[in-house]
Amino acid sequence: MTRIAPLKPPFPPAVQARLDAVMQGAPPLLLFTTLARNPRVFERFMAGGLLDKGSITLREREIVIDRTTARCGSEYEWGVHVAIFAKAAGLTPEEIHATVKGAPDDPCWSPRESQLLWLVDSLHHTGTVSDDLWATLRTEFTEEQLLECIVLTGFYHTVSFVTNALKLPLEPNAARFPS
Repeated sequence: MTRIAPLKPPFPPAVQARLDAVMQGAPPLLLFTTLARNPRVFERFMAGGLLDKGSITLREREIVIDRTTARCGSEYEWGVHVAIFAKAAGLTPEEIHATVKGAPDDPCWSPRESQLLWLVDSLHHTGTVSDDLWATLRTEFTEEQLLECIVLTGFYHTVSFVTNALKLPLEPNAARFPS
């Protein structure tokens, strides 16, 4: 059972407008309706997303998000992203499994994708990026792309903290961590 009950419809107009824009006709996610209990937090959270077209590809974005949420143990958010974006991102079942159970140097990843996994793992485990890893990352990524990847990793740490701390139950159609 979630620790904070979600806001129930009918939603205030500003909340409904945000949900309509993001969910595009699908039922709102429990994460969003729970955050909507605090309109200020909901609005800032929704404004902070990086799911639009950015400086990295959809595939790279989803690798970063899936690895981050897996490392944080947020099956809720990992499962939502796998269910909604994995196919469009071209992630194979082997790659999806590897975001949870694999290593950055698994053969399913390209050298560039492997570097993204090393970045996420480094940020997760140490809170920083070593000079050696930074130099390697700079061979593949621009400064703009690295900023996006770092902020994306941090944002999804926050999302994972929220979903885990609130003990949000898994969405019905979301993927589950591999056993």
